[in-house]
Amino acid sequence: MLLALDKRGNLKACLLRLLFLFPRREFFPDDALRQRARDFRAEMERRRTVRHFSDRPVPRSVIEDCLAVAGSAPSGANLQPWHFVAVADPALKHEIRLAAEAEEREFYEHRAPKEWLEALAPIGTDSNKPFLEIAPWLIAVFAQPYRPLPRGGRMKHYYATESVGIATGFLVAAIHQAGLAALTHTPSPMAFLNRILGRPPHEKPFVLLVVGHPAEAATVPDIKRKPLEEICSFLE
Repeated sequence: MLLALDKRGNLKACLLRLLFLFPRREFFPDDALRQRARDFRAEMERRRTVRHFSDRPVPRSVIEDCLAVAGSAPSGANLQPWHFVAVADPALKHEIRLAAEAEEREFYEHRAPKEWLEALAPIGTDSNKPFLEIAPWLIAVFAQPYRPLPRGGRMKHYYATESVGIATGFLVAAIHQAGLAALTHTPSPMAFLNRILGRPPHEKPFVLLVVGHPAEAATVPDIKRKPLEEICSFLE
């Protein structure tokens, strides 16, 4: 590959320019921008969390595409500090359910503060989690606060939690866009996921997503989202 100096004879500047690409980009008139934003808003406002799943299979290719969307999320220094484990194996799902329900029983019976239990009451959750076996897929999301180096030591991943949170949001949106439902499940602690799924100790479980089709008779709580005026401010 031939490299040419820039007008000031600066080879370093030329090398840096080689590291950047011009992304394919479409430019839309304002009317099209408004319509695209409205359409996406309407689609995402249809998204609801369900706790009653069908056992109807979901092709692996659908999950792969959704995970590719998650992997496209921005991250601190582009270090991409995440790992996703997609689980369809019935034996593993059963083991995850047993471990999760054990933690949930401990939580509901001994650790949960009264205020949290009161907040959960309208949703109707308890320590019984049959959806962990019924739904066709579980996706365990792991955060990587650091990366072990081949010769020893470690490389810190800055803003790992924030980056994994953004990637998980991408994933939930992709699952909905595909026509599926997702449930964010966070038994605490979740270290059992490392053991069951064979993940290294430097990876920290972030969330367990339950993915599939809603059960035919699935219902959701009659709860409302905060209005736009309450969740944002504009300074113009």
